Amino acid sequence: MPSYSKNEVMLVRYPFSDLTSTKVPPAVVVNAPHTSHDVLIVPLTSKTIGLLAGEFVLSDWKGAGLNVATAVKRGIFTSQEKLILKRVGRLETKDGEKLAASLREWLDLR
Repeated sequence: MPSYSKNEVMLVRYPFSDLTSTKVPPAVVVNAPHTSHDVLIVPLTSKTIGLLAGEFVLSDWKGAGLNVATAVKRGIFTSQEKLILKRVGRLETKDGEKLAASLREWLDLR
């Protein structure tokens, strides 16, 4: 069973959307525990201006283990556990609830 839990903030190696290269930005785990070695993640970014619907700046980015103001970006990726480099923190409750609302909005799960 995976050792990562929902709302944990990780550094994860994953590809750019055009698949030309990889990067190691922070991301948030959004899946419930399961037996797969894959983890569902939502990317985070330090680009906090010009956000799309459902994207938002974390209210407690320092508490989440991040060094700069950070926003949740629209996107859901599947990553193998072995691509997670390290844990950096955890979203505080209000940010976790806001992320859950954004996921419902993005996926039209109302």
